[in-house]
Amino acid sequence: MKSASPSKANLTLLALAISAFGIGSTEFISVGLLPLITNDFGTTLSTASLTVSIYALGVTIGAPLLTVLTSKIERKKVLLLVMLLFILGNLCAAIAPTFSVLLIGRIISALAHGVFMSIAAVIAADVVAPNKRASAIAIMFTGLTLATVTGVPLGTFIGQVLHWRMSFVFIVLVGLIGLICNAILVPSHLSKSNPIAIRDIGKVLGNMRMLFILFITAIGYGGTFVVYTYVSPILEKYMSYSTHAIVVILILYGICVAIGNTVGGRLANNNPLRAIFICFIGLSLALLGIQFFIHSHITGLIMVFMMGLFMFMNVPGLQLYAVQLSEKYIPSATAMASALNISAFNVGIFLGSYVGGLIVQYQSLEHTPIYGFLMVMGAAIFTFAWLMFENKQKKRSHEKV
Repeated sequence: MKSASPSKANLTLLALAISAFGIGSTEFISVGLLPLITNDFGTTLSTASLTVSIYALGVTIGAPLLTVLTSKIERKKVLLLVMLLFILGNLCAAIAPTFSVLLIGRIISALAHGVFMSIAAVIAADVVAPNKRASAIAIMFTGLTLATVTGVPLGTFIGQVLHWRMSFVFIVLVGLIGLICNAILVPSHLSKSNPIAIRDIGKVLGNMRMLFILFITAIGYGGTFVVYTYVSPILEKYMSYSTHAIVVILILYGICVAIGNTVGGRLANNNPLRAIFICFIGLSLALLGIQFFIHSHITGLIMVFMMGLFMFMNVPGLQLYAVQLSEKYIPSATAMASALNISAFNVGIFLGSYVGGLIVQYQSLEHTPIYGFLMVMGAAIFTFAWLMFENKQKKRSHEKV
């Protein structure tokens, strides 16, 4: 497709950013609502955390499989179907009579999330001139960043003041606005995607380097969620913050995440593997700090903010390195490699929140940070070993020349 005029392209990017805001808000919305959901359904904290882990599992499965199934359909049609699915899932969560139905709603919206992430970035790049593609994708992802900064705290605030169900109603309304904007503002004649085969999954998983980056992504990114899933009860129970104070803290936390994500992108430009290692070390120290200062009102909070700063800092490097490896070793399956690394992030979220749930159930909420630290530090050690191996390979190739 020819690039659209700047004004039309900007309107398309705005529509995608609104949708991304809704998608980003719903992903972590239940983190702030866990105590309310627990009280309403009479479940344990570890059971309520399934609203986070089951969503991640839905994205993990949905991203590669639905990307394959929808690769032959026109992109705008896929985008509109995805938003309808997203609205349906959140509506199901909002009116759920039982906890099981709430989980079904979370799975439905998670399936939409996986496809949206792959299709929206392609559309954003498609409507602008080739030299502005990176900027266009960044604008689309602004919606996700804004969701972390304002969407999740706002949803939490709505849940506390009205009811947790109203938080999902709020996201349904955002989804409806996104759907209408996409229908009106996204061009109908987008370029068609190349068909993606299911066998591309085998190509990616059959490459040792790709398996290694998927593994590091899962445990390194997932370690945060051993703690982040339970950040609201940790702030309330151990650091003595009120429910209203937690809303403000979540806003500040989101700002830290946004800063970290930007810094991580710049760090990863030249040497993503080295950037990944640095970010993992910073994140592991922040988690260790939470463990040591969990009963401290001020220092504990500073450590939580440090966790936020490093939480997404490794994301650009991990995604970039996965794409770089696929371009080098399996160029015919780069799209699937990207989708599977998105899945790996969500395997991490599932793993982290599930491990956290086991710790809360069988040990104590107080011990979650040390387990998160061990996961991230394990990823850091693997990354360091890989970095040393790659450096030796480069040295040998230079000596041969």
